[in-house]
Amino acid sequence: MRRWNGWGDEAKSMALPENGTQFLADRIGTAEPLPDCILDDVIAQVPESRLPPNILVDTSAETRIRHARGQSLPDWLAMRSGDFGVFPDGVAFPETSEEVARLLDYAAMRNIYVIPYGGGTSVAGHINPPKTDKPVLTIDMSRMNRLLDLNEESLIARFGAGTAGPEVESQLRARGYTLGHFPQSFELSTLGGWVASRSSGQQSLRYGRIEQLFAGGRVETPEGSITLPTIPASSAGPDIREMILGSEGRMGIISEVDVRVTPVAEKERFLVVFFPSFKNAKDAARKLVQSRVQLSMLRVSNAIETETQLALAGHEGLIRLLETYLKTRGVSSGKCMLTLGITGSKTQYQSALKQVKELIKPFDGVNTGTQLGDKWAKKRFMMPYLREALWHKGYVVDTLETATDWDNVDNLLNKIEDNLRNALNGADERVHVFTHLSHFYGQGCSIYTTYVFRTAKSYEATLQWWQKMKHSTSRIIVENRGTISHQHGVGKDHAPYLPVEKGDLGIQAITSLCNTFDPEGLMNPGTLIENVATTRNTTVEALAKKQKKVQ
Repeated sequence: MRRWNGWGDEAKSMALPENGTQFLADRIGTAEPLPDCILDDVIAQVPESRLPPNILVDTSAETRIRHARGQSLPDWLAMRSGDFGVFPDGVAFPETSEEVARLLDYAAMRNIYVIPYGGGTSVAGHINPPKTDKPVLTIDMSRMNRLLDLNEESLIARFGAGTAGPEVESQLRARGYTLGHFPQSFELSTLGGWVASRSSGQQSLRYGRIEQLFAGGRVETPEGSITLPTIPASSAGPDIREMILGSEGRMGIISEVDVRVTPVAEKERFLVVFFPSFKNAKDAARKLVQSRVQLSMLRVSNAIETETQLALAGHEGLIRLLETYLKTRGVSSGKCMLTLGITGSKTQYQSALKQVKELIKPFDGVNTGTQLGDKWAKKRFMMPYLREALWHKGYVVDTLETATDWDNVDNLLNKIEDNLRNALNGADERVHVFTHLSHFYGQGCSIYTTYVFRTAKSYEATLQWWQKMKHSTSRIIVENRGTISHQHGVGKDHAPYLPVEKGDLGIQAITSLCNTFDPEGLMNPGTLIENVATTRNTTVEALAKKQKKVQ
């Protein structure tokens, strides 16, 4: 059974190692957890549904609770406190594209807001129902979860859009193929959600981001169905497929997805290399990607993340031996860890490994082999469960991510970390902040920052602390050549910052597309772009005024 107020399966957990609590206490202080509410108390809060009867719609209280929130920190605090705020009026579970179309007709006839729901893993407020006089219908795609077709000549697979990551891979691997898209939310997130939010998987160096994998499909909109043919390339005007990518449910519901698949590789291993400094590790990674070495992934942890990961790894004997060995090689305090994946044929593997060894030498890299890398690979989809363990110790954790060009990485990373680290000084609170670079391109990379802080004395005060950190850092990102989102999408939380990146005319163009496919504005209101009337006036200066209210 999936947790109603947290991440993942109730039967799964990831405990802090014995020294983990002490590690955090030393850095940000001892903590006391806030009390959790119980499900029955939340059920008692759910109001009567405002939806007219429909055979496809479930209006039961628990179902509505389980579809009211995603996985952002405000969502987490709402679920743990029981203060959900707003619930959808009902949840539909279509099994075909035709049923999705019927539900959109039903919504249009009754003036109902519609929220598409994939795996419920959004950390940016994509699926949260708005406070409104109109009824809200959430459409859960989870029953559209099958491999519908596999063209082994063109290597194109068609899936129902509600197919979650493990279901995608299990159905493909049974036939000898893989999609190779592995976001950290892989366990729960869905193929349609990946397309709608322009997702990036951990092994995008080999397989590509979702925009490289998305070949076509079917979209149901309030104005009718769109079929996106699987053409390998075209110069026939703007690409409708690109309009749907990143549309976040504002233009319609993706019901079927065609993706480009790859035969399962002969060999795959993950290696860890340590460098004496972040500069060495970053420059080595840049050299590897710009030299086009055939890797499947790269990840560079800065010194604080490296220290944190080793402290929380839970393999104390192995870590002590590693630390001793690294010191003999001149890599000790300030060291940074680079994790890389090599995936392909045995010949490709050997060739890439040889190139890696040659290219890391000038940067004083120490290759520690595959033991740590393979341990990381086994646990990589379990990391979201650590949030539960931290919560019960009185700590909250959140992330911020962006991407920028190489010449701006240090500038933006340092400003992000400095702002987060000092944001709660006025409350005499410390924040533990660390960063890794996780997706690499010839021109730049993503910056993924994690921050951990103690809960305040109340849920409301904890949320206020988060708001101060989140909004002030988001402003820093968009004011310093960073995208407001590299992989999490825009949702409602990031929508105020999108105009800085897209510009007034760009926002008008996106708004025009939304109005074309959804002229009544019923699809996922407030997500991606704010209300049309206010969008054109949203600037950095306006955001500054909003920030003063938070402070």
